[in-house]
Amino acid sequence: MPSNSSLSQKSKAVVGGDLGRSEVGGDWGFGLGLGSVVRGWDEGGVYYSDQAHSWDDGRGEAEAAASNHSLLQKFKEFIRNFETSNNVFPYRESLLNNPKFLLIDMEDLDSFDPDLPARLRSSPADFLPLFETAAAQVLVSLKTKVAGDTGEMEDPATGDVQVLLTSKEDPVSMRSLGAQYISKLVKIAGITIAASRTKAKATYVTLICKNCKKGKQVPCRPGLGGAIVPRSCDHIPQPGEEPCPIDPWLVVPDKSKYVDQQTLKLQENPEDVPTGELPRNLLLSVDRHLVQTVVPGSRLTIVGIYSIYQASNSSQSQKGAVAVRQPYIRVVGIEEANEAKSRGPAAFTPEEIEEFKKFAAEPDAYKNICSKIAPSIFGHDDVKKAVACLLFGGSRKNLPDGVKLRGDINVLLLGDPSTAKSQFLKFVEKTAPIAVYTSGKGSSAAGLTASVIRDSSTVSSAPPILFVLDGGAMVLADGGVVCIDEFDKMRPEDRVAIHEAMEQQTISIAKAGITTVLNSRTSVLAAANPPSGRYDDLKTAQDNIDLQTTILSRFDLIFIVKDIRMYSQDKIIASHIIKVHASAATTMGESKVSKEENWLKRYLQYCRAECHPRLSESAATLLQNNYVKIRQDMRQQANETGEAAAIPITVRQLEAIVRLSEALAKMKLSHLATEENVQEAIRLFTVSTMDAARSGINQQINLTPDMANEIKQAETQIKRRIGIGNHISERRLIDDLGRMGMNESIVRRALLIMHQRDEVEYKRERRVVFRKA
Repeated sequence: MPSNSSLSQKSKAVVGGDLGRSEVGGDWGFGLGLGSVVRGWDEGGVYYSDQAHSWDDGRGEAEAAASNHSLLQKFKEFIRNFETSNNVFPYRESLLNNPKFLLIDMEDLDSFDPDLPARLRSSPADFLPLFETAAAQVLVSLKTKVAGDTGEMEDPATGDVQVLLTSKEDPVSMRSLGAQYISKLVKIAGITIAASRTKAKATYVTLICKNCKKGKQVPCRPGLGGAIVPRSCDHIPQPGEEPCPIDPWLVVPDKSKYVDQQTLKLQENPEDVPTGELPRNLLLSVDRHLVQTVVPGSRLTIVGIYSIYQASNSSQSQKGAVAVRQPYIRVVGIEEANEAKSRGPAAFTPEEIEEFKKFAAEPDAYKNICSKIAPSIFGHDDVKKAVACLLFGGSRKNLPDGVKLRGDINVLLLGDPSTAKSQFLKFVEKTAPIAVYTSGKGSSAAGLTASVIRDSSTVSSAPPILFVLDGGAMVLADGGVVCIDEFDKMRPEDRVAIHEAMEQQTISIAKAGITTVLNSRTSVLAAANPPSGRYDDLKTAQDNIDLQTTILSRFDLIFIVKDIRMYSQDKIIASHIIKVHASAATTMGESKVSKEENWLKRYLQYCRAECHPRLSESAATLLQNNYVKIRQDMRQQANETGEAAAIPITVRQLEAIVRLSEALAKMKLSHLATEENVQEAIRLFTVSTMDAARSGINQQINLTPDMANEIKQAETQIKRRIGIGNHISERRLIDDLGRMGMNESIVRRALLIMHQRDEVEYKRERRVVFRKA
């Protein structure tokens, strides 16, 4: 900043002599001040000059320095002496514990001295560096002295301290940020949608003169601004020496000082966007210790300085507009809205851990957890238990030869519309620490696994185009859950992409010269409808579950959720739903629900981090015998019916029961999975997957010889009625044969048997029967 005394010097020079002290000189100084502002604007830096002092002639600079010094003292005093309750000095403590940065609450500053936050808010760019200097000086004074090289006691060398601000005020909307906020402190909330790589940003640039080899250090403006390099060298040439030319400076990159910097893109929260508008986004620049703390997709509230920069790659139309700048925010404080979503290791307080252990020790902990899962959904107890197991997950094992066994549980919900399948998925997305929700029709193979895109920073440049990997849903949810709705509507070639992710838990990619393996240690919770929309009891399990065996064997639990019409149950469900609707309007304060949800989230995180159960000896034997028995039963069933089960029972299913037992043990924070856990796991497996494998009709429905005869006759009549390659509506066919005195159910059964033999085919949602060759 050009100081005021230099302005008054200029005014003297212009007007001449003592006139500079008169009012005219003051006006001149004022005019020049404006001139320098405009010129600075052109160069890419904004200079403010406090015009009040321009005719104080030299006293202004001293006063400004004095006020800065007093502010520095105030800041130091605040850090040293601010105490919350009896003799607790939070800022001194945090400086000693973490000398790199200091998190300061604006409310504390306000209670200490109301003048300080007001100054910080009005011109943060001037007073924040002061604050950081104060913090560094306090840190030096707090440290004990160390013996130097000469043996004398001297202050220890400390680095810079970064001051971060937080405040409790309400964030402003991104749309209301206008010119009146420039270089003021603002607080906004939003979702990060992109984060750049870390770059090194110079704080001081070292220059050297081409001609006289004289060095010079020029400070850089923080944020996205550059350094202002002087045009001429101030070396005075000796007689006979060649004077330095104009623009003689060369930058010496190695000698300059750097800090880390990263740019983020912040988009406004979906709930803040007005109806029918598109969400706005804004550029953020973070530096030093805030770098790489944020992953795209997290919700943030940031405190920052609303600044402007000259966009270098602005389009041709704006080349002439020198004074047009792009806004961005220089971040000086970040708060993550949902701590549970952050990727870092979660810190638990001793009280929380105590509470968790107490909860786990209760005899009905398992029941309590299941009651907390999707409480607004009535019934479906086994599905809730399965979802609880999925959220807690089994133990991941690494074998000595490098083989990894997955510990995540995959669940498929298959069934009628309106049985709350998607509600379960939405609940899991909210509760799991890391979750991604996607719908089957809208997700492609590349979107689920990983795509290769052109690097945006090299698109404009010539030939060497770099490709970068962009992780998809399965990669982003690493360590969490992927919820896939409408699983059956996915294209088969996209569904194949999930195979590797579901069993090996990696995603291999060989595209565009990039060959790599990405981790995707995720659980998959999928919901699907049967091919005909509803679950049809007249069909076999194969026709109802229209998914390939390969993908079905990767699901640990497959639930067939049917909409059963029962008077008593319908009555209870109806009253439950009406109660939910009626009470929802009254309780607008959602604090309690979110607290429950948050508690479950924290408990989940704690269990997943702390507890890795293994099977006990007796449980292992029990499991072994049961598995052999299940395989025998399936073989027997296959021999009787003459066709293999729709859902295969393989070693994968054995592993599934092991994982379920571990998950059940993990819920109680126990390190051994007992026989009791194994029995509950087997029960869950029996009511889900085994039940699904046995569902549908078997071909040999105990037919009496008479019925078999009637069905034969009906078949002959149907073949007479429909020629090969022709079709007829099913209703009409049944009516025609009904006139011949045939029973409708017999005709339907004959059609079904012919359909299984692949002699006829249903078209147009089973309304039309088509006879194949």
